[in-house]
Amino acid sequence: MPFHICTDTSANLPAPLCKKLNIRVLPFHFSRNSGPEECCLNTETFAYDAFYEELKAGTTSTTSMINSEAYREVFEQEAMAGNDVLYIGMSSGISGAFGASAVAAREAGEKYPQRRFEVFDTKGASLGEGLLVLAAQKLQKAGADLSKVLKELDRLRTHMMQVFTVDDLMYLRRGGRISRMKAVIASVLNIKPILRGDEEGRIVVTNKTVGRKASIRTLADDLIDNIDEKDACGVGIAQAGCAADAQKLIERIRAKLPNLPILTVPYEPVTGSHVGPGALALFYISRTERAV
Repeated sequence: MPFHICTDTSANLPAPLCKKLNIRVLPFHFSRNSGPEECCLNTETFAYDAFYEELKAGTTSTTSMINSEAYREVFEQEAMAGNDVLYIGMSSGISGAFGASAVAAREAGEKYPQRRFEVFDTKGASLGEGLLVLAAQKLQKAGADLSKVLKELDRLRTHMMQVFTVDDLMYLRRGGRISRMKAVIASVLNIKPILRGDEEGRIVVTNKTVGRKASIRTLADDLIDNIDEKDACGVGIAQAGCAADAQKLIERIRAKLPNLPILTVPYEPVTGSHVGPGALALFYISRTERAV
């Protein structure tokens, strides 16, 4: 049976790439200073640097998840077109959207019992989600059926490293990811934490460095020591208004591993609202299973 791959804007994939690969993208939404809702489906025209400068200047950005009705509409459209559906979504550990997609898949399946609706929890966000979307598309193009794609995604998910550092812990504190006291102490002492998505997709602190240079060095060196170069996912880097730091990270990686394919993107604004300006993230497949 033919199946269509769907994802969401949290996957942080460039819109032209999704169009080229026929990947359907559902939008998360955000609102600046309680203003009108926005989304970032057109990744080529969104003013990322200006957005992160606004956050630095005090603009607040609130986010909203995709509801089950929006998922169901897309799933049913695909069913009417004769397609099964594979939705690859943002971690259920950090958003209720995946739960909404599961509800929509069940309801669509009741209405279209001849079609198959599968939802896959990446336990990730940004390119921790997006690289798995690209892996699924590559398998589909090679002729893999839906069951085989799901089996491989399940394997890759356990090895997907999602490691990042932030410039200001206050953004994670606002989202309830870390205590206010820890955020204040880290800011005063210039501590730059190394954070990861754990096996459930939740954000945890795994290391602490002093200063930005040390955090970039730690990100790069961990990848160099742990990446499985044989895997087809490549490397993803996401940056929130810190393109120069992303370039430093790339250069340190390339000095040791010059032939790695690296996809670099600005953090899309919904996830970026939670990690804050200056967030720098690295995504890759590790030789060992994800552990914290």
